[in-house]
Amino acid sequence: MNSIPPEMQRCIDACLQCYQTCTASAMRHCLVQGGRHLEPEHFRLMMACAEMCRTSAHLMLLGAPQHRHNCADCAAICRECADSCAELDGMEECVKACRQCAEVCEQMSA
Repeated sequence: MNSIPPEMQRCIDACLQCYQTCTASAMRHCLVQGGRHLEPEHFRLMMACAEMCRTSAHLMLLGAPQHRHNCADCAAICRECADSCAELDGMEECVKACRQCAEVCEQMSA
């Protein structure tokens, strides 16, 4: 069995954490808070971020060489999501997960 390189495993873990955090924050915080938390641009961005993180993790688990391209896009979306979440109350966990994921995805895409 081929083992996953440690740096890739860190990226997979960060992507899955961000996927979980964005999805849970959207469903359990934003939907409850309403208002600016549910503005279409913000909410779509959170869902896009979660999906891109899930896809990045999946491509790395598959061993697909295209993961590098996806990780670059994932980093960009995570940074955008972090900035959007930083403008809203109670989104600190999402901001942290997105910024951490962006950092490791940028390293993985290099």
